Amino acid sequence: MRIAQVATLFEPVPPARYGGVERVVGILTDQLVAQGHDVTLFASGDSTTKAQLVPACPQSLRLADTGPFRDFTVAIYMKMMMDLLHRVDDFDVMHFHTGFYHLPTFYPHRHRSLTTVHMPMSLGPDIGTLLDAFAEMPYIGISHDQRSHRPSMNWRGVVHHGIPADLYRQDDGDGGYLLFVGRIAPSKRPDRAIEIARGAGLPLKIAAKVDDIFRDYFDAEVAPHIDGHAVEFLGEVSDQEKQELYGGARALLFPIDWNEPFGLVLIEAMACGTPVVAWDMGSVTEIVDDGVTGFRVTDIDAAVEAVRATAGLDRGLVRATFDRRFTAERMTSGYVAQYERMIDEAEAGAR
Repeated sequence: MRIAQVATLFEPVPPARYGGVERVVGILTDQLVAQGHDVTLFASGDSTTKAQLVPACPQSLRLADTGPFRDFTVAIYMKMMMDLLHRVDDFDVMHFHTGFYHLPTFYPHRHRSLTTVHMPMSLGPDIGTLLDAFAEMPYIGISHDQRSHRPSMNWRGVVHHGIPADLYRQDDGDGGYLLFVGRIAPSKRPDRAIEIARGAGLPLKIAAKVDDIFRDYFDAEVAPHIDGHAVEFLGEVSDQEKQELYGGARALLFPIDWNEPFGLVLIEAMACGTPVVAWDMGSVTEIVDDGVTGFRVTDIDAAVEAVRATAGLDRGLVRATFDRRFTAERMTSGYVAQYERMIDEAEAGAR
């Protein structure tokens, strides 16, 4: 198949550190190339891929120091869409990971345009108007919970994220600490993770990025607890650093306060055999097998007890569950099935 993968531009594909969407796009793109498909990646110029790269801008937007690439974000996305539009006949399927920037331009080409929605379906009061206008576009959800919040959309299916089976290895979790990985935001509740760790009597390592928009939250709710011992702040970390952190952790804490559409850190931890203690919201029910790969909780006291109970979980079984459910191969197979379905339907409609 001739496939266009269209990425967001805020991080390179794959990201050097934080960046869930770009990480998934990079994994999927390279897997498709390995399977023999003809793949073109539309992304920032500092991306690294086995596919043909079409750069929309020289550097990813979050990493750009100065200049128009921060100031004219929408214009850069529109340029990328126009570059793709000029080549629309070169592709059997165009797979978008760009939110909703592409919807007006590619609505006339919706029969070969697939959109993975990487965000929650409650972004703002006007989101319903936008999605109603483009309800016929084919969409893929990354969890059933995400899809359930907007059932009227043209959902073609759900494909859970996956990561390469050899990206992380199982480890024994003998570091004696708890771990929080991701980004600092009120919806992610690192303050809650600090409270859980304190209740469990274990040190907490926080590996997360801090966006400017949440700097005040970090300064008020997280920074006062950082002492380098009970609470250690590491900032953003690479995959290699994650291996060491996940592998040595007693458990990953995922104490969210929103309907998380997926949660890539959950399966990263599982790949290392590390159990997860997660708030039972959003996609968590679909990802965390309670009592097997971790525990789903709804309050601090239950979370503290769950941390203690993780000592009795089989880390080999945690890893085996990852291998069965969340590998890159499994994710790619799910998308290839969707591409083939779209092509078959388009050919049937043309006859």
